[in-house]
Amino acid sequence: MTRPTDHTDTSVLDPASDGPGTPTGGRHGSQRREKTMGWILQDVEVFIGLDVGKAEHHATALTRTSEKVYDKALPNDETKLRQLLNELTKDHGPALLVVDQPATIGALPVTVAQTMEQVEVAYLPGLTMRRVADLHAGSAKTDARDAFIIAETARTMPSALRQIAASDEQIAELAVLAGFDDDLLSQTTATRNRLRGLLTQIHPGLERAIGSHLHHYGVLDALAVWPTPQKLKAAGRGHVRNRIKKHNPRLAEKLTAAIFEALDAQTVVVAGTGAAATIIPILTNQLKDLYTQRAHVLAQVEALVEAHPLAQVLTSMPGIGVRTAARILTEVVGKNFKTAGHLASYAGIAPTTRRSGTSIRGEFANRGGNKRLKSTLFTSAFASLHHGPSRAYYDKKRAAGKTHKQAVIALARRRLDTLYAMLRDGTFYQDPETIRGGTWHALAA
Repeated sequence: MTRPTDHTDTSVLDPASDGPGTPTGGRHGSQRREKTMGWILQDVEVFIGLDVGKAEHHATALTRTSEKVYDKALPNDETKLRQLLNELTKDHGPALLVVDQPATIGALPVTVAQTMEQVEVAYLPGLTMRRVADLHAGSAKTDARDAFIIAETARTMPSALRQIAASDEQIAELAVLAGFDDDLLSQTTATRNRLRGLLTQIHPGLERAIGSHLHHYGVLDALAVWPTPQKLKAAGRGHVRNRIKKHNPRLAEKLTAAIFEALDAQTVVVAGTGAAATIIPILTNQLKDLYTQRAHVLAQVEALVEAHPLAQVLTSMPGIGVRTAARILTEVVGKNFKTAGHLASYAGIAPTTRRSGTSIRGEFANRGGNKRLKSTLFTSAFASLHHGPSRAYYDKKRAAGKTHKQAVIALARRRLDTLYAMLRDGTFYQDPETIRGGTWHALAA
């Protein structure tokens, strides 16, 4: 194993330099100028709040003195967006465009703004947006009000904003593919559960025999040809075994025996079995199509992940595979986190401290955070339990009285400290007992 090459992208985490109040030159001479995100706040002359929508957005533009210079609906069209930004920068100077959704329906205005020299771009997280909205008078929920609140927040509380990095083609493609893979997974789970439910209704024993094997093409193929217990029994052991064997040779003998043992245990025909003969082949074919689609998407995801300079860094940690690495890249790269604690808070795996007098004291599970990243980190931590240091830390938490879920979350939090350092420094994971020279990062138990 070698260290990443010099082109490794370590900019995913916020560097310690260029924080707020960094002294710079320019028109203010030696005066300290506030630098927020990637721009100088004093250079911004107009703040544009954009409440994004599917067909049209609502834009509100405020000057530094809070003068409203634009407040209209705006079509979700490149020409109109570019025209507005050109007019505002020409009349007032450099602009800061702030959106409430940087992806999906907000992707076009963000991309247009990033191509213009006098326009910086940022976004206001949804939770922050709702909390700031409570500070403004009125309870109406309109696009115009939301756009004004976004613009006013950018003008008065720039620290609430989040930076949007310049578009990374690999990350953008990964985000689309990972999102589609999530949809396919949901459909796969729903279809498989529907099939298992139908099998349980007509023959519980058969479902117990094959329900956990519905990810095998041989089983699905057999069900598509013989969708009812009666048809399976009529086909005979040899035909069923040979059908399964075409796709899953090692599983065929054992599973065929389990199927016919279950078939022999039930002699009655449950009402609804005839209708099941129509539905089961449809569901099995849907499952096969979904598995094929996921495999095709995974091949593209794998190619993109392998081409990314951080891929080897991520996958060097136990429990992180291609899909996990893709989700970490899409959710972390391009965002600024000054410490591992900030990243943990963003992911929602850092405990929340609550104290109010003597009645409420302690730390509680975080109910917020980035749900996709939180789920990915939890799954990754669970998958790493076969790894010695990870298992030792998990067992330590269990011995301390933590439940299984609490122990896995604690492990995910500890692993995130290591992962943060790996991404920051561009170094691989190494087990604690094999570290030499301090050039690796490991899970500290």
